[in-house]
Amino acid sequence: MTPTSCATSPQALLLVPGLMCDAAVWNPLLPSLAAYADCHIVDHGMADSLGTMADQLLATAPPMFAMAGHSMGGRVALEVMRRAPERVTRLALLDTGYKAKAAGAVGEEEARKRYALLDIARTQGVRAMAQVWVQGMVAPERLSDTDLIEAIVAMLARKSADVFANQIQALLNRPDTMDVLAALRIPTLVACGQQDSWSPPSQHEEIASYIPAHPRVHTILDAGHMATMERPAASSQLLIDWLSQASTPASTQ
Repeated sequence: MTPTSCATSPQALLLVPGLMCDAAVWNPLLPSLAAYADCHIVDHGMADSLGTMADQLLATAPPMFAMAGHSMGGRVALEVMRRAPERVTRLALLDTGYKAKAAGAVGEEEARKRYALLDIARTQGVRAMAQVWVQGMVAPERLSDTDLIEAIVAMLARKSADVFANQIQALLNRPDTMDVLAALRIPTLVACGQQDSWSPPSQHEEIASYIPAHPRVHTILDAGHMATMERPAASSQLLIDWLSQASTPASTQ
């Protein structure tokens, strides 16, 4: 992982980015989090499976840590929980999912859409792919925010088409994590953008329903899938409240 420290606090917090994302997806939150945690932003490198990403994270992580995952990063975080639950003190799942790829036509359509984007990345460049991809990843009213859109496009363009191919493979071969959710016994934040069309609030209600404490699902207003970049103040406040929560999980968070 590539650590980006944001505090001298002893509470280590690993921030796990999603598909084709890097530190930019978390950077807007770091100033607010500085008083609450020592933040480390994970880099998945060329890993082509969620399990490998989780193993890489664990190999360089502190002995004990809190963990927040965004999008694919939430799935990686759940694979960390599958492998080493005793090392994680609290968990945040943001704009993410929990199911394996669907069987039959639904799963085939997901693969087709993902590979169509990969084809653009390979033939026209990752930046061209990012300009298509971003259209469905933010709240519709934010599409006119040129600074936000450029920050997201530039972030994706820093990755190569080969990284994209590997991460697509990881997602298409993702495991179901209902069993991991059912085993959670730590304070868990479940949140997403209110207008996240890729990982909608209803999906997060399903996630919360499998967690024994049945945490409240927080929706971030006027945000889509890239909620941490779209609404950093609201996103960071949710994480601050979660980091400040007592270690015993409660039924509402």
